[in-house]
Parts: sequence; structure tokens; C-alpha cells
Amino acid sequence: MSENQKYLSISALTAYLKRKFDVDPYLSKIYITGEISNMGRRRGRHLYFSIKDPNGQAVISAAMFSYANRLKFEPEEGMKINAIGRVQLYEPNGTYAIILEQMTPDGIGDLFLAYEQLKKKLSAEGLFNLPKKVLPLFPKKIAVITSPTGAVIEDIAKTVQRRFPTAQVVLFPAVVQGEKSAESIIKQLIRVDQSNDFDTLIVGRGGGSIEDLWSFNDEQLARSIAAVKVPVISSVGHETDNTLVDLVADHRAATPTAAAELATPITLNQLLSRLNELQVRLNLIMKKRIDVQRDRVNRVANHIIFQQPDRLYIGYNQKLDQLNYGLSQSIQRYIVDASHHLDVLTQRHKQIGVHLLQQPKEKLYILAAKLDTMSPLKILDRGFVMMEKSNKIVKQISDIEIGDQVELRLSDGKATAKIMEKSEIINE
Repeated sequence: MSENQKYLSISALTAYLKRKFDVDPYLSKIYITGEISNMGRRRGRHLYFSIKDPNGQAVISAAMFSYANRLKFEPEEGMKINAIGRVQLYEPNGTYAIILEQMTPDGIGDLFLAYEQLKKKLSAEGLFNLPKKVLPLFPKKIAVITSPTGAVIEDIAKTVQRRFPTAQVVLFPAVVQGEKSAESIIKQLIRVDQSNDFDTLIVGRGGGSIEDLWSFNDEQLARSIAAVKVPVISSVGHETDNTLVDLVADHRAATPTAAAELATPITLNQLLSRLNELQVRLNLIMKKRIDVQRDRVNRVANHIIFQQPDRLYIGYNQKLDQLNYGLSQSIQRYIVDASHHLDVLTQRHKQIGVHLLQQPKEKLYILAAKLDTMSPLKILDRGFVMMEKSNKIVKQISDIEIGDQVELRLSDGKATAKIMEKSEIINE
């Protein structure tokens, strides 16, 4: 062997060491305990951190692939854990790390830790402090999401039938335990909420271990219940069991029977008893009011006015007579004054008429005299005759012909004549 053959390359050395790590039975499955350090290196679905001794004297890198499917709690900085995995050497840089298969909190169950962590998260968001919806006093339809084969639905149905038989109980069957249970319950929640046909919703199952009840600690289920419009009653497990669904629901019942009692706050017998009580009170109130009104009517009916109704209008009759007498006197005075005023106006009218007509009358007499002097009748009185032919006055000899028949108007009558002869007067 030459001197150079004694030396190994880095690749050859790390390959040799990696093989040693891989075939060593003590490194293929190891159990370690320590504290989480350098938390925060998450790459997609994978988790990278360190595990150290409490005193800090030793540190080893750690990794867990697809950790979300392996863990029910959220690893935190400084958390003490118990882990199972294998030691693996990384050839490119010669470092080694522990690849974890399992990890649980030291001294506390991983489910309980996951529950506390999620509870803290949802509480910080205020999901548990949302306004609680009020349950109706007289429910018509009650939806129940639970297993169709368990005692829960039977207890609820019997209790509702006993307390308030008019309410209808409708089962929405769901898986309440196992990996698919939360998804099954959420699906039925959506059905109930979208139907808009129910006024109360009960979500429940019987008791069990924390693993059995783990579906009711599902984050998505808790958020779905908080978003439902219908008032939700949670009845999960026994009285000592507490799930996130209990905290986010509007009301919590320790048992299915208690849930049914919450959903029917007033029993039918209580309702009927209350109605009877109210009926009696109403009858007493109405009787009292009727008696009061009857007394008022009697007092009014016995009033002196209704006994002697003429008293109502005696005073008015007297006043009316006075007013009629006063009106009559006023009319008489008005008539007298108006008559006197009319006489005065008539006299003045006559005087004015005489005065205004005097001059026209005298002038008319003068004109009439002048007209009379010019009247043809006056001329006829002096022996003249007026000749007419065909209702026209004959003024000239040329207006008539021999043989014409003419009318002669005299001062005291008319005569008809025939022209026998005519001649013209020649003025020299």
C-alpha cells in the first residue's frame, strides 16, 4: 500500500460513517428526552428544530416529516418532550440528526396539550365570548345531530315528548367518533343551518375517554358551531367532560335528557297551567273593569239632567226668546227707518225730476209749436190739398199723366180723383 492510499477522501469517510449509522441497531430506533430549541424552522409540511439537555450541555438536530399528520399538539420552544426516532448522517456536510417518528409532551398527554393549546388560541380570538343565542320558549322543530344507534336520540325524543309533545324532533345522523366524525358532524350542521326550518339544535354523544370525544375538540367543528344561526345546545360526554364544542355552543347540558329539558324550557303542562292562570287573571281584570264602568254608567244615568232633561234647555229657551224679541224690535226699527228714508228719497227724486225736466219740457213746447206751424196739416186747414200717387206726394205736373188715379188729402179727409186734363204754368 502506497503512502497516498492511507488517506481517505471526505466523501469516502462520510459514506463509511453513514453506513455505520444506518446498520447500527442502537441508532435505528432510539428513545430520547429533552427540551425543544430553535423552534420555528418549518418547511412546508416538515418541521426542523433542535433537542437539548435541560442543562444545555448537549444539543442534537431533529426533524419530523409530515408532522401535522403525526402530532395532535403544537410543539413550542422550551417544551420538554419524549421522542422516538433514528439517527441519520447527512453526507453533504457530514452532520447528523435524529429523524423523529413520534413525539409526545413529557409529563402531559399530547391530546390534552393539543386541547389546551387550541382552547387558548380560540379564546384569544374571542370565539368563546360571542353573544349566546337565546333558546325559544316554544320550539316547533328541534334538530339533533348524533349517532342514530346510540341512546342519545332516544333520551332526547322521550324527554321532548314528555315535556312538550307539540315539538318535532328530527334526527340528523352523524359519526360521532373516529377520524371522519368531525367532518360528518360539520356536514350535518350545514344541512340544518341551510334548511332554515329549525329553531333549536342539539349536538351530542355519550361519555367516553378523551380519545373517544376528540372529534368534539376539532378546530373546524368549533368554528362551524360558532357560525350556525340556530341556537346550539352541546351535550357531549358526562358532566366532568369539557370539549371545545361545549365552550363555543350557546348552551351546554351534562346529559341528553338535560339537553332536551333546555330545548323545552316550558313544559306543556306548565304552559296550560300558566294559560289557565292568565285566563283567571284576565277574567278578574275584565270583571273589575266592567264593574267600574257599570258604576259610572249608573251615576251618569241617575244624574239630575237625565231625570229632568228639560233643565238642559230651559235657560236656552229663555235666551232664545230674548233674542227673538230683540231681533223683532230691531227689524221693526229697521223697517220704520227704511220707510222714512224711502219717503225722503222719493220726495227728493220727484223734486229733482221736476227740476231736471223743467227746461227740456219748455224747450219741447217751443219746438212742438214750431213744428206745428210747419205741419202740412196746418196748410190743409187753409184750403190747400195734398195729392198722392202710389203713396208718393205729387210735387210737379210731370209726376202725373192724364188718366192717372190720384188721392187727394183734405184737412178733414181723403178723396180719389182721376186726371182728366193737365197743363203747365209758364213763368215769365
